[in-house]
Amino acid sequence: MQSRSPSSARDQPRALVVALGASNLSRGLSRLVTICRRCTAKPIDLFAGAGHGRSYGANSRIWNRRLPSILGSGLWRSLDRNSASDDLNSTTRLAVITDIGNDLLYGFSVEQIAAWIEEVVLRLQQRGFQIVITQLPIESIQAVGTLRFHILKSIFVPGCQQSLEAIKDQSLQINNKIVSLSKEHHVTILRQPGSWYGIDAIHVKRSCLNELWHRVVDCWPGISREQHAMRGVDRFGGWQEWSRLGAASAEVRSLSGLMLFTPQPALRLADTTRIYLY
Repeated sequence: MQSRSPSSARDQPRALVVALGASNLSRGLSRLVTICRRCTAKPIDLFAGAGHGRSYGANSRIWNRRLPSILGSGLWRSLDRNSASDDLNSTTRLAVITDIGNDLLYGFSVEQIAAWIEEVVLRLQQRGFQIVITQLPIESIQAVGTLRFHILKSIFVPGCQQSLEAIKDQSLQINNKIVSLSKEHHVTILRQPGSWYGIDAIHVKRSCLNELWHRVVDCWPGISREQHAMRGVDRFGGWQEWSRLGAASAEVRSLSGLMLFTPQPALRLADTTRIYLY
């Protein structure tokens, strides 16, 4: 069999994937890339807006690191610039919106968060994406008691002024808003069972990350079902690729007040898959 040249590999059809979220997306990004590569049977171009504590509509800070909001990031500009080129002119355009709950902990209203998510949906649909939105893990959130809430809040969001009762009530309201939004804009929603979540109630167990992304892929049209049915342990392409992804940086971030810029894509893989981080 004649081997495929590098140039012909770059010219083959590609899938364009946008993944938006926070810590769960960052923790599971390598698995999402692996599952997408296998299930689309194509190299992919993945644009990710993620990061611990990431907000959809406000700049966020964790320790000495700051990131712009997802809506204010360079992801949208980059999507438009790259979509104009031939190698990203693909009919396979898939998106996932997850990790919506952070903005509740920052004190933003349900109405404001819903407006941000709707703006994200509109931007993606204008660019031709099929969208899946994950709901907040209500079972996990409702199971949190007062002592656990205060401990977790002091660790993850020490500046949070919200009460546990308010967070529980607003989480239900957000999920209702997501349902309404899905009906109005014809997007798919995914419920996350409480069993996926650990003691902190906001992070998916590592053992359940594969299942999360497989459920997301189940909701996307045009996926190779034969390949997707072969569910097993999805591993990134070797420790070298995994370590390179772990060391990759977002296009714009601030560390201890110093603004840093990283050219994108942040990572190119052997099958010509490209990963853009924002």
